[in-house]
Amino acid sequence: MVLVTEFRTKDLPVAERFGSWHDMTASALIPNAIRSDHEADFRASVRLLDLGGVEVSALAYPSLETRRSAQLIRRSDPESYQLMLNLRGSHRLLQGGRDATSGPGEVMLYDTSRPWQGWAAAGADTVKGVMVQFPRALLPLPADKVDRLTAVRLPGREGMGALLSGYLTQLTAGAATYTAADGARLATCTLDLLTAFLAHHLDAAASVPPQTHHRALLMEIHAFIQQHLGDPDLSPGAVAAAHNISLRSLHRLFQDQDTTVAGWIRARRLERCRRDLADPLLRSRPVRAIAARWGFTDPAHFSRAFRAVYGHSPKDYRQQHQ
Repeated sequence: MVLVTEFRTKDLPVAERFGSWHDMTASALIPNAIRSDHEADFRASVRLLDLGGVEVSALAYPSLETRRSAQLIRRSDPESYQLMLNLRGSHRLLQGGRDATSGPGEVMLYDTSRPWQGWAAAGADTVKGVMVQFPRALLPLPADKVDRLTAVRLPGREGMGALLSGYLTQLTAGAATYTAADGARLATCTLDLLTAFLAHHLDAAASVPPQTHHRALLMEIHAFIQQHLGDPDLSPGAVAAAHNISLRSLHRLFQDQDTTVAGWIRARRLERCRRDLADPLLRSRPVRAIAARWGFTDPAHFSRAFRAVYGHSPKDYRQQHQ
């Protein structure tokens, strides 16, 4: 299994909570000096996924101040970047002469090799976010260009930012289900998306290795298809047009998927129909309505396609699985 660490200070005696959180973050992430007005009863939690060189953490904690000094850097420097996706509250960061504050749905990049001072403000609730820590050496972008993005507020609710935010949120939510083999693949996916996201903001797509660009584009296309499965006009041509690429380029991207673009769309639609047919809450919904919901406008064609994949007609499958 992927190594998953769950840590909640509420499981500890009140007097030990803040100190244990300080020690845990220093060992699992990087050493920081932390101060908080809530030290007397510090309620915080983390779910940390170790993907092998890439660590992804879902964090929740009260308002605090953090400082990474030159002395701490000399003592311990993993030569990494930290990228924080802010989900609740706000984060303010001073680093490299820049001063930026991110709010919910925004992203901030930190450099562990340079001193910083930061503040997390929770308001009446806790601060929540997803942090990715990864070695600088694994990022295939010029370091001097990436440095321009540290302590800069970046959008996470549109375009590449929305894709990255959705991926990181789902990645941490499904932590308990991943296998050891998944770890390496997830690390690659995570780094590819981070690279594409940062390159987008650097306008440096030309410096991204082709395979990284292709994988990131393919993931973006997969997400687009999933979001538009109910559109009966969804086709390879529509997908290509939505991503400003030629139909030939789209088919080339799917060569390593062991299927065609149309085949991938059909398989996702059939899977959504299969799920709905097995859902007892939808037993009163006609089969043709379920098919239409996921883009099948011809009931006879849907029935044939469903039987070819699952070995039963949609009606028989529903009776067997409800």
